[in-house]
Amino acid sequence: MPAELSPTQQDAVMTSTGPLLVLAGAGSGKTRVVTYRIAELIRRGTAPERILAVTFTNKAASEMRERAAARLRQKGKARPEISTFHSLCVRILRRHIQQLGYPQQFAIYDRGDQDSLARGALREMNVPGESLRPGELLWFIGQWKTHGISPAAAEGSVETDKEHLAALAYRRYQAALKAAGAVDFDDLLLLVVELFENHDKSRRAEAARFDHVMIDEYQDTNTSQYRIVKALAAPHRNLCVVGDDDQAIYGWRGAEVTHILRFKIDWPEAKIVRLEENYRSTPQILEMANTLITHNRERHDKVLRPARRSGAAVRVLQMQDEADEARQVVADIRRRLEAGQIRLSDVAILFRTNEQPRTFEMELRRVEMPYVLIGGMSFYDRKEVRDLLAYLKVFVNPNDETSLLRIINTPPRGIAQPAVKALLAAAVSRGDSLWDVLATAGSVQGVTRTAAEATAKFRKLVERYSARFRQPDRAAALRDLLAELRYREDLDRVYKEAADRESRWAAVEQVVSSLGGYEQDQADMSLKRYLDDLALTGREDENDKDAKLARNAVALMTLHSAKGLEFPHVYLVGLEEGLLPHHRAVTEGGKAIDEERRLCYVGVTRARDQLTLTMALSRQKWGKSRPTQPSRYLYEMTGQADHPNAQAARQGQPTRSDQGSSAQRASKPNSPKSPKSTGRAKAPPASASPARRKRTSVRRSE
Repeated sequence: MPAELSPTQQDAVMTSTGPLLVLAGAGSGKTRVVTYRIAELIRRGTAPERILAVTFTNKAASEMRERAAARLRQKGKARPEISTFHSLCVRILRRHIQQLGYPQQFAIYDRGDQDSLARGALREMNVPGESLRPGELLWFIGQWKTHGISPAAAEGSVETDKEHLAALAYRRYQAALKAAGAVDFDDLLLLVVELFENHDKSRRAEAARFDHVMIDEYQDTNTSQYRIVKALAAPHRNLCVVGDDDQAIYGWRGAEVTHILRFKIDWPEAKIVRLEENYRSTPQILEMANTLITHNRERHDKVLRPARRSGAAVRVLQMQDEADEARQVVADIRRRLEAGQIRLSDVAILFRTNEQPRTFEMELRRVEMPYVLIGGMSFYDRKEVRDLLAYLKVFVNPNDETSLLRIINTPPRGIAQPAVKALLAAAVSRGDSLWDVLATAGSVQGVTRTAAEATAKFRKLVERYSARFRQPDRAAALRDLLAELRYREDLDRVYKEAADRESRWAAVEQVVSSLGGYEQDQADMSLKRYLDDLALTGREDENDKDAKLARNAVALMTLHSAKGLEFPHVYLVGLEEGLLPHHRAVTEGGKAIDEERRLCYVGVTRARDQLTLTMALSRQKWGKSRPTQPSRYLYEMTGQADHPNAQAARQGQPTRSDQGSSAQRASKPNSPKSPKSTGRAKAPPASASPARRKRTSVRRSE
């Protein structure tokens, strides 16, 4: 066994049979353990293709494949199957979905497609917008699907009028999906669960493909993923799950931390290995993290132990308001930069809500300091990208009605909205697909002669390019399509700003490049396979995130976006009640507060060399300055959880300094309103900026 593994890492790697839970704390080298374990299983005689390793993002799966390949250095084509949950489920469904009444070449609908179906379902029910909006309906459907709840079951579990409407619309939405031969992103999991539970032969066939199953980030599994894992691993029980309940921060999207907490109950013979040695952060940072997370009662007992020597003290700074917070943080970064102590890419400013970075962006622009904002609109949500992908989807499946409606008059070709409505009405009355009705557009009442001629030309264009895209050099075909559509000319017509036109055309060029690059990499490439992979990859937009982080610029990102990353210098800002913990969690209490505490813990453990925690004494709300309360987590981290103000925050009461409201008195570093300075975390003036001269860049380590 390699000497670079610690004793506990070696224990996890060498345990090759039976259920195994690897509790991998932040910065403890879990990816190394997973890849070494794969190599060890193969060394002991397991065929590579009999090993399944599943993670949550395409980026993580790609990194795991690369590290496993480097570790194995083996010849031959056989490789472990390493993928995301959704990619795994696509492959399973391609083999078995016909048993559920779907075509083998099903389409995967994206958010825009889902929105169109949701609008259609609500329109059929004559539901007014004020009663239930399409976005709300999709939220309900997403919640039900991530918890494995079918339309019929949803109707039996509703309580409010809005939920009742949503459940009825859910049934229509799902029927429309199936009629289109399509699935949405959540269906990829839900339909595999349905397949495994109702078609035992298919479940046995899929489980028999593997002798070992490994799951990364197990704390992030939702109900459907949990059931899929149990079905695949039950026959041989060689299940290894790796995760950290203290970093379970995705409850809002269906993840259930109970899955990792009750692993020993589900698999009674399971062995538990704790990876507690942290190779990332200084002892001062880890002391804060450990002290904080012990306030969560439902967790596996573990303590992060530093592998590094002592470093700089953690700083707790308080500012007058959000503008002052931004000024002082940016000034602190600037001083350290000018002193040669840091590079811009060493620094991350982490925040809880999407509204917080506005003041930091303004200040960074004012001092002309480069920065990148992680998040915002995904590349795949841009109109131009969605237009082109809709064309490609129709070339694969002309009966994809949502995509067909998107492109039928994009760019404008003379098929106006009245004609489209008439064609749709004809399709409904005849019981035919819209694509079939297009062939007889001239006989449809309400379709003018001009619109009928334009429809015939459009149909011929689709038929011609459907055949073209079945041949090699699809990138050239897409370029020809864009030229024939005069797509760039249409952008120039619609958008008056040159910069806007260029950025939109650049997005179009990226799609062409993506298609060309995919065709070069995939020997058995098909347009259908490209769209499948894009549908999965586009959910994460990881390439855009990595490209931004590669720049020499300060990173601004939410705490959720920061998970899995590390930075030499971290500013965790806005540590106030209502921000962190978020006001929704404060209202809900209980588990919601625990998840917010885990989110704060994730933020703290992103820092390697220096951690700075900040709060503002007041913030603007509805145009007025309002006093704030320090976050209960500040008190907990600094060992002052029994402070009266911490207790007041937990009970939703004003702190003592709020009751008198003296902002000037409270602005002093050690005022009663803020956690007192301790040996753990000093609260010096903002001008104090001890910084290490070590120059390192951001990297993903977990």
